[in-house]
Amino acid sequence: MDGDPAVEPELDSFSLSLPLPYRIALVIVLGVWGWGVNLHYLSTVKIDVASLIKYPARSSPRTDPSLHLSTYRLATLLSIPLGLSLLLFWAVSHRDPTLVIHYDFLPISYLGIILAVFLLPLRRFASAGRRRFLTTIRRVSIGGIAHAHEGKFGDIILADVLTSYAKIIADLFVALCMFFSREGSATKRPDRGCGGKYIVPIVIAIPSLIRFRQCMIEYFRVKDSNRRNGCIGSQGWGGQHLANALKYSTAFPVIILAAMQRNLSPSPDERGITEASLFRLWVLAAMINSFYSFYWDVAKDWDLTLFSPAHERNCPSHPFGLRPRLYFPHPNIYYIAIVTDLLLRCTWSLKLSSSLDHFADIESGIFFLGLLEVVRRWIWIFFRVETEWVRGTSTGGLGSPGQNDVLLGDYGSGKEDDD
Repeated sequence: MDGDPAVEPELDSFSLSLPLPYRIALVIVLGVWGWGVNLHYLSTVKIDVASLIKYPARSSPRTDPSLHLSTYRLATLLSIPLGLSLLLFWAVSHRDPTLVIHYDFLPISYLGIILAVFLLPLRRFASAGRRRFLTTIRRVSIGGIAHAHEGKFGDIILADVLTSYAKIIADLFVALCMFFSREGSATKRPDRGCGGKYIVPIVIAIPSLIRFRQCMIEYFRVKDSNRRNGCIGSQGWGGQHLANALKYSTAFPVIILAAMQRNLSPSPDERGITEASLFRLWVLAAMINSFYSFYWDVAKDWDLTLFSPAHERNCPSHPFGLRPRLYFPHPNIYYIAIVTDLLLRCTWSLKLSSSLDHFADIESGIFFLGLLEVVRRWIWIFFRVETEWVRGTSTGGLGSPGQNDVLLGDYGSGKEDDD
């Protein structure tokens, strides 16, 4: 609720203009545009994303469009019907709650268009990219991960993106659940208990579970490799993968405790734990997850030395807290990214403010915070891909053996490959 007395109590003012299915669609389309911008800018600084993700070579480099241009075309193909659908919806609903609920088939139809665009063989609109995406999403959806020479880095990037889209995916489930429910409507006030009290939290947890499984697969690959070779190789004993798996597992207590708070029994005699205690546990879990993830972003995903020993952090060969090889034009870009990542990792702290705690519970606030997480991941991709390129070119070029493994700093007894 946004406190607007002019609308029905079941539907807030924000949802009258942008119902839940359209919010989902908007974030998906913005994500495609964002990926195009990622590809475009990285190409301008001479980073070959295609070689990093093992994207199939173009049949005719002179005539075929570049990856970013092909992505822009796909984004345009998705954006035009979205704009037309929104204009039609606004024209027929007039922000009238009854009509907004009645015309729910319009935004649901557009979600069907998105699915069709990815499935139909439209050759002019990133056909190879869409096929590659569908193949990768099938493998990643069950926690699978390719080997380095098959495009492991692309699997890692996609799986990490899914963790940032976790709430968007959950809202998609909610919208479809409401649409197919008896006398339901996808444009009513979102019922995040649709399908059961704990279904939505489970859906939110799935992307983190995917990355957790990928990390464990990588750990056992290293373990098997060491056993076959009879010694610990250059990838170490696999401790980095276990540490990374632990990072993703810290999301589960946050999700579980949040679900427990929403479903807390109204009767004090049946609670077993007080509301205040649950909230304190949730804050503690959120802090651990946010700061562990922030550390990993900076120190492991971006290979920056901000958290390294003083002699590495203050090394004269590079700006304070960064690294010797930087592809982006100014060190301040990295510092801005670090601060932005920290702030956006900690948006949960709004609940600690007596004046802002309600913001995360209204539909406009939920949408805005979800969008901020997608923006954070979009920024993260620039530096994550740059880091992978630096690692590959630092080990003899992308044609050298093992160069596409994600090589990380020492953890335990050696270097290992992971995200």
